[in-house]
Amino acid sequence: MRIAVYPTSANPPTYGHADILVRTTKQFDHVFWSAAMNSEKHYMFNEEVRLRMMNEYVQHFDLKNVTVEAFTGSTIRYVQKRKAQVIVKGLRSLDDFQGEFQQAVGNKGIDPEIETFCLFGKPDLFAINSTLVRELAFLGESIEAYVLPSVAKIVADAIKKS
Repeated sequence: MRIAVYPTSANPPTYGHADILVRTTKQFDHVFWSAAMNSEKHYMFNEEVRLRMMNEYVQHFDLKNVTVEAFTGSTIRYVQKRKAQVIVKGLRSLDDFQGEFQQAVGNKGIDPEIETFCLFGKPDLFAINSTLVRELAFLGESIEAYVLPSVAKIVADAIKKS
């Protein structure tokens, strides 16, 4: 069985993240779409809310071969724990490439059997990122062009509470 891990810090997840996920599900028997929980990063949404938003995409696209979960610590150790052969990363820019390349080299040094697959974002989704979505939402702008309507509601509710 070919298993992939698609780790993300999506905060919130966007159509760009979903695009990478959907394309990945067509190439692997099972995909773990995993929310990276880094204690050094400040997330607008806690683990529970992030997983709920990620599950909205899984349900929306009817992805039967996806497990959504969170993890802390080393990505490569998490991938080993899940018995995956591949880490999937989405690329939008040269900056993304540089960072992912460095991580891939480091991961290869830890476990040479695990590959990193990079997928380029679709051109119409290229400029979308979680930071942009959060900024627009805080300004009171519609974000439904960038996220599922159900995710837009979760974001709006979180902003009202803050």
